[in-house]
Amino acid sequence: MPLAVHPTARLTQLIVGLALYGTSMAMMTRAGLGLSPWDVLHEGLTVHAGLSFGAITAITSGVVLLAWVPLRQRPGLGTLANVVVIAVTVDLVRLVLPEQHELGWQIALLVGGVVLNGVATAAYIGVRLGPGPRDGLMTGLVMTTGRSVQVVRTAIEAGVLLTGWLLGGTVGVGTVLYALSIGTLTQFFLARTTWRDRSASCVA
Repeated sequence: MPLAVHPTARLTQLIVGLALYGTSMAMMTRAGLGLSPWDVLHEGLTVHAGLSFGAITAITSGVVLLAWVPLRQRPGLGTLANVVVIAVTVDLVRLVLPEQHELGWQIALLVGGVVLNGVATAAYIGVRLGPGPRDGLMTGLVMTTGRSVQVVRTAIEAGVLLTGWLLGGTVGVGTVLYALSIGTLTQFFLARTTWRDRSASCVA
């Protein structure tokens, strides 16, 4: 059941959700079995730029936000927090979480990372304080092109996945697992993390 509005709790859910998202990214990178499409790109750029994974994530987010301008998308508090919190968290977790080379631990980190990513995505989307840079790019392109969400998202993720792979990003079973499960996981947890107006709850 959707949650009623409470500013402090909403902001807390946003920050926690974004921190968990960064943690899930770090877990998948340390598993070494394949990354989400955008993280394949981030890793590929990291290989060539010599910057931290978090720094590359933030820079990429900034570039994507520039693409919002012609699409007439407007950032919210959640959009800006997305850039900062995820970038910081992924680097901090990667500092304390070593790369895994035993298959059992790799699988545990991969599966845990994918599930946590679904929880985190639902948590930060559910507060409705502004989409992430990549989500906003997708919705902006949907509105301007008239194409379906499925077509636009597939085109974007296929493009970043191919680019990241060519740059040296890790593509593997984790990439496939993420693609097949993230939508279902996010939908499941959204029903438990989405906020609604208190006035609406009173009417209901």
